[in-house]
Amino acid sequence: MTFKHITSRDNSLFKQLKKLADNARERRKNNETLLDGAHLLTAYIERFGMPKLLVVAEGESTNEVVGLLQALSDVPTVMFTTLMFAELSPVATPTGILALVDIPQLPLPEQPDFLLMLEDIQDPGNLGSMLRSAAAAGVEGVYLSLGCTDAWSPKALRGGQGAQFVLPIVERADLVQAAQAFAGQTLATTLVGEPLYGMDLQQPTAFVIGNEGAGLSESLIAAASRQVSIPMAGQVESLNAAAATAVCLFERSRQKAAHS
Repeated sequence: MTFKHITSRDNSLFKQLKKLADNARERRKNNETLLDGAHLLTAYIERFGMPKLLVVAEGESTNEVVGLLQALSDVPTVMFTTLMFAELSPVATPTGILALVDIPQLPLPEQPDFLLMLEDIQDPGNLGSMLRSAAAAGVEGVYLSLGCTDAWSPKALRGGQGAQFVLPIVERADLVQAAQAFAGQTLATTLVGEPLYGMDLQQPTAFVIGNEGAGLSESLIAAASRQVSIPMAGQVESLNAAAATAVCLFERSRQKAAHS
């Protein structure tokens, strides 16, 4: 296989891809993002078809990457030097393949039964993990506040492992308005709420999770139907936001399955 080999950081394509890798505003403006690794690329192809561009690194490629390149031989492909490729990749040990894709726009159900609302989540890995749990638990849509990190950053995509391709995601949302508009119960996770395991979660439910350090804003707590807390043993005061999200979502999933 032969590709266009680019070795200069002054190359216009490299500059464009670097902006997409680093800048949420650039991703929103172009409605494009970069996928890192064969797994994410394969998940995207299964749902949405071919990427717009492939980027590979100099040097040896894994059998998985080589197989993908052969299968996607009609997709324009460029090769960057190892150091240039590393500047675009979100991981310390790059996988050797990146893909430029359009950001998919998935519609929310008209009357959703199960939602997740996230306020000011700052860490892209945490956000990706939350989205991954949401997709696995059957959440039908996710609202992200204006202060949340970008769901389509390379690091959030890597944390989500394909969750962004199956979840309707509303970014830069007014969560107070979304909580008030939801027809079911809206449960704000706090340290002083009602115990999660005693609540009826079979009805339409939206969980509201706050910032990793500050928790939920007072205005959003006030907009929610009720407050909920996760019972904990020992001396730990609280859970990581991503762990708390998983506990809440899968308790709802468990209750639905037990009564189906």
